[in-house]
Amino acid sequence: MLIHSTIPILRIFDEARALAFYRDWLGFTVDWVHRFEPTLPAYMQISWAGCTLHLTEHHGDCCPGSTVFLRVSGLREYHAELLAKNYPHLRPGIEQTFHNSLCMELIDPFGNRLRFDETLGET
Repeated sequence: MLIHSTIPILRIFDEARALAFYRDWLGFTVDWVHRFEPTLPAYMQISWAGCTLHLTEHHGDCCPGSTVFLRVSGLREYHAELLAKNYPHLRPGIEQTFHNSLCMELIDPFGNRLRFDETLGET
């Protein structure tokens, strides 16, 4: 067996708020949105910089409050880009961790956490 990718699924409750956070603020692209009927919950795939996520309004798909850990480079620059956008609901900081990395944690409007972590060097 060969695993080709891992795609976390995150629970959302409002498509418009999810798009404002993930697409408009963080810079993800919406790859596709699926609904069984126009008035039913959305299930979508978003991607950005090598990360693919599925966002779902379906209550049985997953639990809200999950954490996705993203190993990154260029965190300080991305942090500055986010702050320059003046997103009204979150002003993240960066902290140095005990394992010699920089970490920025973002919490989406639904309680899910995205932990961006950049290794600084040998520990």
